[in-house]
Amino acid sequence: MAVTAAPPTLRTLSYAHGAHPTPLLGETIGDCLSRIAGSHPDGLALVSRQQGVRLTYRELLERTDTVARGLMGLGFNQGDRVGIWAPNRLEWVLMQFATARAGIILVNINPAYRTVELGFALRQSGVSGLVLAPAFKGYSYLDMLAACEPPDSLTRVVVLDDGAREGQISWREMEDGAATVGPAELERRAAGLDPDDPINIQYTSGTTGSPKGATLTHHNLLNNGFFAGEMLRLSEADRVCIPVPFYHCFGMVLGNLACLTHGSAIVIPSESFDAMATLQCVAEERCTALHGVPTMFVAELEEPSFADHDLSSLRTGIMAGSPCPIEVMHKVVSRMHMAEVTIAYGMTETSPVSAQSSTQDPVERRCTTVGRVHPHVEIKIVDPSNGVTLPRGETGELCTRGYLVMLGYWNNDEATASAIDRAGWMHTGDLAVMDDEGYINIAGRIKDMIIRGGENVYPREIEEFLLTHPTVSEAYVIGVPDPRLGEAVCACVRLRSGAAATEDELRDYCRGRIAHYKIPAYVRFVDAFPMTVTGKIQKFILREQVTRELGLTTVGPTA
Repeated sequence: MAVTAAPPTLRTLSYAHGAHPTPLLGETIGDCLSRIAGSHPDGLALVSRQQGVRLTYRELLERTDTVARGLMGLGFNQGDRVGIWAPNRLEWVLMQFATARAGIILVNINPAYRTVELGFALRQSGVSGLVLAPAFKGYSYLDMLAACEPPDSLTRVVVLDDGAREGQISWREMEDGAATVGPAELERRAAGLDPDDPINIQYTSGTTGSPKGATLTHHNLLNNGFFAGEMLRLSEADRVCIPVPFYHCFGMVLGNLACLTHGSAIVIPSESFDAMATLQCVAEERCTALHGVPTMFVAELEEPSFADHDLSSLRTGIMAGSPCPIEVMHKVVSRMHMAEVTIAYGMTETSPVSAQSSTQDPVERRCTTVGRVHPHVEIKIVDPSNGVTLPRGETGELCTRGYLVMLGYWNNDEATASAIDRAGWMHTGDLAVMDDEGYINIAGRIKDMIIRGGENVYPREIEEFLLTHPTVSEAYVIGVPDPRLGEAVCACVRLRSGAAATEDELRDYCRGRIAHYKIPAYVRFVDAFPMTVTGKIQKFILREQVTRELGLTTVGPTA
């Protein structure tokens, strides 16, 4: 008699649901700020070290509402888009919370963007306002704004510090304009908002070459920040040092919103990452948590003055963005006192975290996996060819579903439909494996995204830009191993017949036009590319060839 195998069950399939006794928050970001300020008014809310600012939650709410009323005084209505293009500082946080209070959609602009990327983001989102720093890291933001062909919809530009030019508005003038809008008017606006309203657009590039604006709600962002903070066991006693950028979901959600939802303190060590400033901040502010990508932790550990800083106050934090070598994790735990550091996995489109290790997981688990499914989230791993859920232990595409999935890509229904299926599953494009205990390991990427020191780099975007150089006939960009960054950008270029160019010439062409982290570290000139019989580029062969020719060492998979 034949024996029929038992059908797979949820325990044997690569499916997990983060059932959790704590319910989702059913409020807006502004409501949460008001609630926390009411219950925790004198608690430390924010420290901006470089600006010499310290605010309690009462003061943070007051400053936020001044900015919200100032924005309303400038004529911004619910649903309008306003961009923020600035490094980490007090005003970034005020804009994050003030736009949420007033129902304005905040458009995050990467501080590393240059004219091409800036112009695209402003036009694609249809911003009617932009708040920006006058300059950063030697680049004039004001000059780049003038050169980027901003959209006609952009009618109001607010400039931080004293950099406003003719026709622009200073930050102080914008705040002074709050006097024209009464507190009751703001409260009426806030009372009419819904947690499911869109409140944020974050640009994430795709293989089509054009960045896509992930559109996220109060409900998406607030709950993801809350449960990330729950995984860290944050409370009113915690001070979280946030050296990761606010324009990215790591900083604004896992940093700012995780703190807000728990009454913890947001501590800004510097405008952009600086290892010395971060160590000084942790020691002098007695921070209990520290966020960062692995390269940041490596830089801190290798800082010559590391031993001079008392880091004994540290307990936890989040490491995400790229692979963490186990020896680095051991040093973070032992030398930085972060026994409860966690690893998180996600993407901008999922607010961002869908899986995270716990503070109690063994160090080896926190290095070799990205933890287990997040609270109130579903994860499954499917066969990319047919969408069938695979047995545990098999590699397939990771999909996630739940409150955290974005509304869609701003004004891009086609891209939205290709990312989110009819059942509401977000297809991440990442290859993953789920083990018998539900831990997830990211095995690679279905597409060719490069993760360089925690920054997502999309080859097609760079390829299309390189093709604008007059000597370039074909360009394909790949990630190659890098011992410090995890991956480095390599451009393989075929020149036009009779043309000549050098590596330095092509890199110089990129500077000032695309973000620094997208500029190729290597440029290889080739006569032909490995192709399939149907004419498609075989990037995996190209990657193997270049890695071998450059004498690089392969690194582990990137999470």
